Amino acid sequence: MRMDRSRRPNRSTIALACWACCGSAPAWALEASEARRAAEARRIAAEAPAIGSPFGAGGDPQTSVAQPDTSAKPSANVTTSIADGLGPLGDPGGYRAFLKRHGVDYSLTYIGEVLGNASGGRRRGGVYAGRLDAQIDLDIEKLVGWKGGAAHATFYQIQGADISHSYIGNGMTASGIEALPSSRLFELWFEQRLFDDRLSLRAGQLAADTEFAVSQTATLFVNSTFGWPAILAMDLPSGGPIYPLATPGARVKYVPNENLSFQVGVFNGDPAGPDRLGLQPEPQRRNRRGTNFRVTDPAFVIGEIAYAYNIDAGSKGQPGTITVGGWHHFGRFDSLRHEVGGLALSGATAEGAARRLRGNSGVYGMIDQTIYREPNDPNDGASAFVRVAASLGDRNPVDFYVDAGLAYKGLLPGRSDDTLGVAIAHARFSGGARGADRDAILLGDDGGGFVRKAETVLEATYQVVLGPGISVQPDFQYIIRPGGGLRNPRYPAAGRLADAAIVGLRWTIRY
Repeated sequence: MRMDRSRRPNRSTIALACWACCGSAPAWALEASEARRAAEARRIAAEAPAIGSPFGAGGDPQTSVAQPDTSAKPSANVTTSIADGLGPLGDPGGYRAFLKRHGVDYSLTYIGEVLGNASGGRRRGGVYAGRLDAQIDLDIEKLVGWKGGAAHATFYQIQGADISHSYIGNGMTASGIEALPSSRLFELWFEQRLFDDRLSLRAGQLAADTEFAVSQTATLFVNSTFGWPAILAMDLPSGGPIYPLATPGARVKYVPNENLSFQVGVFNGDPAGPDRLGLQPEPQRRNRRGTNFRVTDPAFVIGEIAYAYNIDAGSKGQPGTITVGGWHHFGRFDSLRHEVGGLALSGATAEGAARRLRGNSGVYGMIDQTIYREPNDPNDGASAFVRVAASLGDRNPVDFYVDAGLAYKGLLPGRSDDTLGVAIAHARFSGGARGADRDAILLGDDGGGFVRKAETVLEATYQVVLGPGISVQPDFQYIIRPGGGLRNPRYPAAGRLADAAIVGLRWTIRY
């Protein structure tokens, strides 16, 4: 007698019986299960967007899968908050949600860190530093019906001490939050978006390091050079319009399609103003609260073109961004070697007035590339970046710069939000700077000094995300030839500043 077809055991029933009897499923069942999982992984990867967030650091499409969840860099696009994990307690009374529905969004972020110089540099020792960020964003359309309008303000309360100046003597500042203790205004601007958001005009108190020369992968790292490259910070007056010194300016950005963007920014050329009397060499003390609002200094102009590729769902290759930029400062800059009459600035015959050179320029380029994504989670994987920059060597202390790094998000099992990274940055002192050092040695004005060559920093870091808006980040940096190879000012007989080893821990809480 034939068995009724409807009553025959199916393959799933057989597999279950085998598991119950023998403790394992048959080989064909395991193969089928693996095939289903592989097919599901392929479906997830094919249907998912290029990266989890539509925008990355700097405001362009996110193409770095290893962009960290938290960062101290002003360019970072940070969206998580401790309120996300607190339920009703995250917004008592619902006031925050009410304000956001009506166009007012705010956040508070505290970044604290301890950094210690274990060896080398000027001396051993450690510091604590902290920064409280308060940010307010206004959607003018929701508030008053002004289509395409937005406004933003950032305020900082900075505490603690800096390790770079006090303990190391390096040019590439060890921490991105390192600054003199103060309460200050950072950015304050209005933006108008036009033509379906393809064109945006921004004006007010602006910082260049929020949008220009930004690597999404590099926002993971603690050293400041992985935000605003050290070649710009060391060559421009007062470091340029960057943290913690923004300045009046305007920015135009045009995005003809989702892959391509053009942007140009015009800023007041010295956010702190010149030290005309030579009494206050520290720029942050010349603009103590961020409210100087200087508009009379020669302009600083920077522009760049960025192309993002493989950002559509189902793209065959991994997403990445190529950026090319350049800058020009319209002010006058001192020659590093020659005085007005053409003689060397060092020596008994020098009159002490440096030859003035008109203008200053530089170029840069970078690649930010996702190189691998986890098959089962396309929002985890590895990204790499490379940046190269150059500037004029007769008036700038640094004329060539390169950095590169690799980061992996979700490397350890069960730690999908954590990010591990290693990076290197190299800043070469210019021919003018090296020539000035040689002149000083030859003419006897060096005090027994050395010729500067280059400074290099190596960094390894691991960001542990404890929950939405909360992270801790152990960090290690090794500074090779701090200051390019300067003599130790505290112990001149010891010769050059020795290579420095920095260990530290950063923590971040965002609401």
